[in-house]
Amino acid sequence: MEILVCIKQVPGTTKVEVDPVTGVLKRDGIDSKMNPYDLFALETAFRIRKDRGGKVNVITMGPPQAKDIIKEAYMMGADEGTLLSDRKFAGADVLATAYTLSQGVKMTGNPKLIICGKQTTDGDTAQVGPEIAEYLGIPHVANVRRIIEVGSKTITVEMDMAETVEVQEIEYPCLITVEKDIYTPRLPSYKIKLDTQDREIKLFSFNDFEDKNENHYGLNGSATQVERIFPPEVNTDKELWEGTGENLKDRLFDKLKEMKFV
Repeated sequence: MEILVCIKQVPGTTKVEVDPVTGVLKRDGIDSKMNPYDLFALETAFRIRKDRGGKVNVITMGPPQAKDIIKEAYMMGADEGTLLSDRKFAGADVLATAYTLSQGVKMTGNPKLIICGKQTTDGDTAQVGPEIAEYLGIPHVANVRRIIEVGSKTITVEMDMAETVEVQEIEYPCLITVEKDIYTPRLPSYKIKLDTQDREIKLFSFNDFEDKNENHYGLNGSATQVERIFPPEVNTDKELWEGTGENLKDRLFDKLKEMKFV
């Protein structure tokens, strides 16, 4: 079975500046790491490969330094890696990102199963995975917390739907996004690092894609624009009241009314 895992390089710190004109994060010159949720997606792929055989490949979109997370994936056991990198991809929202990744997926072969982390820590939208599937025209399931059975034609999973748990069986090819508690990710191996340090990383740019309409990529292809990004204000003000619930209920109501919560 050929499995493709979508991974992303995200800032390793919360102290990231925002471009005041475009509203996108300034990623140059800051420490980066693999998106934590993608580690769970990788581990899921490795567990399936162990049981069913096949290959685990990874794909990412980003600047040239995003090769670092592909090398990290190699150190964990990934077989092949693909980087989609071009200035025309910069500034993409979730829609343009998903479209670009879908075009890259088409160039990597025909994976039976695509696995994504639930979301990224720099966007937190949880939309890219399902949107990739929509662009590819394949079924998808999100919020997967357990793999029940991996068959030859279908995969059966358990989904965390907040108030309910659902079981779904979907046919290949398909895409799933996994929760952070599905498996404990393995650590990178120094031995594997030595064995894979010269392994090729495939690189595709805008000119390699079949669709060369620039309005489908990057800022041009983004349906949404960020007007403002700012860190939340830290407020440590507090009041301590003493008394019984009966005595304090009117005071609490008046306070909430004063703060315009009610």
